[in-house]
Amino acid sequence: MKRVVLFFAGVAAGIALVVAAAGWIGWPIRFPAATQETATTDTKTEARHEAPGHIELSEDQVREAGITFAQASGGMLKRHFLAPGSLIPDADHIGRVSVRVLATVTELRKRLGDVVEKGEIVAAIESREVADAKSEYLAARLTNDLQQTLYARQKTLVETRIVSENEFLRTRLTANDAQIKLDGARQKLFALGLSESEIADLPNQPPESLRTQFLRAPISGRVSERRVDLGGLIGREGQESELYVIVNLDDIWVDLAVSPEDIGAVREGVSVKIRAIGTEDEANAGVIFVSPLLDRETRNARVIATMPNKDHRWKPGTFVTAEVPLSGAPSTVIVSKKALQTIKGTPTVFVRDADGFEARSVRTGREDDDDIEIVAGLTAGETIAVQNTFTLKAEFEKDEAEHDHD
Repeated sequence: MKRVVLFFAGVAAGIALVVAAAGWIGWPIRFPAATQETATTDTKTEARHEAPGHIELSEDQVREAGITFAQASGGMLKRHFLAPGSLIPDADHIGRVSVRVLATVTELRKRLGDVVEKGEIVAAIESREVADAKSEYLAARLTNDLQQTLYARQKTLVETRIVSENEFLRTRLTANDAQIKLDGARQKLFALGLSESEIADLPNQPPESLRTQFLRAPISGRVSERRVDLGGLIGREGQESELYVIVNLDDIWVDLAVSPEDIGAVREGVSVKIRAIGTEDEANAGVIFVSPLLDRETRNARVIATMPNKDHRWKPGTFVTAEVPLSGAPSTVIVSKKALQTIKGTPTVFVRDADGFEARSVRTGREDDDDIEIVAGLTAGETIAVQNTFTLKAEFEKDEAEHDHD
């Protein structure tokens, strides 16, 4: 009994101590109002940051990420198709040094690759036909000089009635005939390739030089082929008649093969971009010819473009690819392809706003190498991120993952 009394006395003392302690610290315990407000604000901020489709980045964060902006605007896409081809010499800048008579090569003054000027002597030949033609001209020249002198005298005499009019008419006829023969002999020399100065100098040349003829370059350029050897016989049927081929590469042609599906889009005068296969060289060329016929074997149409080549950087025989532009209607909104990211299988752009960026799904249309048309989801004038948009995509997917986790 005494033990029971002591137990209850201990319990009563413990309760009294608890009540006294509660009165000392204050009961019930109250948290400061500031702490509650801070927690509420943090919750709201977190909720706003994690709002679907929105990414908050400060100006410093944008600058550190290297994100650049641009306004969405309209314009024309630079659409094109590719056409294979090769470089060939300009047909208007190819000259051939050839002969028109049976002859022997006595001198070759140029080697392969040598630079020549128009009218420069490049070779010499000896020919019996050339000697006969020169002799005929010299004889006709002497005869004509004599007949013209007689005609002038007869003209004076007929005025004084010393000679009859019939005799004067015969003299005039003979003089005209001599002039015609001289003109014929002169034209024959022109046909053989002699120049005006060479013909005029023939009376001053020694007789042994009559069989010699000098051949001159028809254009300025470089010797690309030498087809004969010294002492070779040329001009006879079945034998070579060309001594040199001279090419001027200041301009060069691009020979393109265009498919029947694309040939309708090619127009003469349009500019195309030429790229050499295997190198980074590129240049612009202008289309000068579009063939109306298709090749029987390849079923492609031939297109010729010309481009300047003053430094002779482009070599004939080089395989090239041409970007031929396609015409089309203008687009209302065009953005750089760098601005697009694919999120959940949908093309997305990041539109700049006051707090950061809005990830906005868009619908795309036509495109070229650099830009793409936006059909829906974006209007002209809105500012979007262009460079380093993968950073925004990573941040967006991170926030999406946190939402799904919560």
